[in-house]
Amino acid sequence: MESLIAVLVGVLFATGTYCLMRRSIVKLVIGVVLISQGANLLVFTTGGLLAGRPALVPADGVAPPAPFGDPLPQAMVLTAIVIGFGLTAFLLALVTRAHEAVGDDDINAFNNTDT
Repeated sequence: MESLIAVLVGVLFATGTYCLMRRSIVKLVIGVVLISQGANLLVFTTGGLLAGRPALVPADGVAPPAPFGDPLPQAMVLTAIVIGFGLTAFLLALVTRAHEAVGDDDINAFNNTDT
């Protein structure tokens, strides 16, 4: 299972890098989102994948029964997802404003933006 996720992380990073090298500014935003999600999946996978073993303490216990999933990478990924949504919203607003100013989606059209 973890090797399949490793391949998925590689595909996300590869397609994100490919989108970053395109001339369209919308594809640049898509590339940033793909790389962000690839990094989130990588951090989540490093915490270990244990199906059905949450890190929850029973009502009559003092520690969760071993083995259990590490909650720190899960918390880090949850925080990174929220930050990623904020970054995506900012980039989309920036792309919308840039498209209104220049009138084109091509990055090379931004050479002459002085008005």
